[in-house]
Amino acid sequence: MGPKRKRAQRPASESEDDYAHNSDSSHDETSRPKVTQKTRKARKKIHENDGSTVVSGILGHPVSMHVISAVEPMRIALLEWYDRVHDARKMPWRKKFDPSLDAEGRAQRAYEVWISEIMLQQTQVVTVIPYYNKWMAKFPTIRGLAASDIESVNSLWKGLGYYSRAARLLSGAQKAVKELHGRLPDNAKDMEAKIPGVGRYSAGAISSIAYNHCVPVLDGNVHRLLSRFTALHAQPKSKRTLDVLWAGAESFIEQSKRPGDINQALIELGSTVCTVRDPVCSDCPLRLWCKAYQRTQPTASHTGAVEADIEELCLVCDPIPSDEDNGSVTIYPMKAERKKPREELDSVNVIEWRNRNSRDRWFLLVRRPQGGLLAGLHEFPTLPNLSGTKASASNLAKIPYTLLQELLIHPPSSNGDKERLKKLPNSDTSNTVPKVIQVTSAGDVVHVFSHIKKTYRVQWVLLEGDELPQFRPAVSPGQGARENDSRAKNPKGKQKRSEVSEVELDTIPQTLNAQWVPLTQVEDANIGTGVLKVWKLVEKLWITTL
Repeated sequence: MGPKRKRAQRPASESEDDYAHNSDSSHDETSRPKVTQKTRKARKKIHENDGSTVVSGILGHPVSMHVISAVEPMRIALLEWYDRVHDARKMPWRKKFDPSLDAEGRAQRAYEVWISEIMLQQTQVVTVIPYYNKWMAKFPTIRGLAASDIESVNSLWKGLGYYSRAARLLSGAQKAVKELHGRLPDNAKDMEAKIPGVGRYSAGAISSIAYNHCVPVLDGNVHRLLSRFTALHAQPKSKRTLDVLWAGAESFIEQSKRPGDINQALIELGSTVCTVRDPVCSDCPLRLWCKAYQRTQPTASHTGAVEADIEELCLVCDPIPSDEDNGSVTIYPMKAERKKPREELDSVNVIEWRNRNSRDRWFLLVRRPQGGLLAGLHEFPTLPNLSGTKASASNLAKIPYTLLQELLIHPPSSNGDKERLKKLPNSDTSNTVPKVIQVTSAGDVVHVFSHIKKTYRVQWVLLEGDELPQFRPAVSPGQGARENDSRAKNPKGKQKRSEVSEVELDTIPQTLNAQWVPLTQVEDANIGTGVLKVWKLVEKLWITTL
């Protein structure tokens, strides 16, 4: 399979769809931060380290080691390599910059690059190509996308993951048409400020490729490449590290006549040659200047700290433990400590309705809010993030009743809910109120997102009746996403709770709408991978019970 386009890491508070940076600081090679007494002591400690527990060749190096200068021969070598390989992977969005294009033509190129860059985030090139082709056939222009809706967009995106990217493409296109004369901004600053989901990396890629502007990029591939190129062994997410790397990326494109090609060359080089585990240094056009590569050569010096002015010593790098130095460039970048995803337990209810006479089979799907995790996708009715007694088997069996009370005009009742039936507006409810035939546990499905490990505790709920149950009016979508622990509140105040469940009704997340879907159409609905896993689990259950 092809390599993934990865982006530099970002704090959790930043955009889920573009986290190529967490710093807007510029780099000035001529200036130095104010040196305090604390700084001098720290530098002296590094300088005097005897190297017993760290690789001495990295100690005491000057900060200038991480500055990229005299770049012209590097650029020539890089572009010569790129001109040979740029079409090797047959990416339909990769085109040479055409200076003859007018403003409208460049705006169209910006749209094409924008779509490709968003799709490539955390996704392999080989996977993206067919999705990109289908997208451009359906939405060849930004105005065509803006005129669409979340259902159509998600149907094209299905299977690509990170669905909020699709929602932000739609909202970005609509904003461009409504406020920006149907075009993306023609500069990186405005693009980052005005288009949802576009951060510093995406803005730089679009501006340099479509408009030939000298704006740098720093995705995960370039982050790794430049960390090795400058032998930067530092906390990969820290502001100081990213400042150094952004400065290095800027050095390559500064005053260049082909900034878009240089940026694409750096990305391509990191993606195909300077890879995470098995880099092919012999194929790298930059190896002559690569400091990590120089360290791997037999003639490299590892004899101790270099002589340097204490004021010039690097404070960004962390020492390399001797037991981790494998003599390869893969020692760079410094390995980030992965944060363990939080774990949550959700009750997922595959609710089926059958007609008593025809045995038609319909399944209940609800659509998630348009913001947040899995934005706008359909799922089976779910009560998220259960714990303690709410996750007990006895309580799980009651959850379907609670969910259906919130969704249906005439929900089914349990044995302890006779009072509610007496208050129904229709005197004859035999045709309108479905009956719960069974609630059967189907088991668990584990689905891991980038920041959450979900355990879906799945139940198959079988309803039976004479008429397809009708839904309550759609709830307003203006509330927060359910994964952020937001919960729908009754605007009229808390009503008397039915005895059917111990689960409070105001803990049920809001839904935008609900629908009954025929058995044969469930897999074709806009559902995510985790929901499809749930569906397959229930299908296995039927094999043993039906």
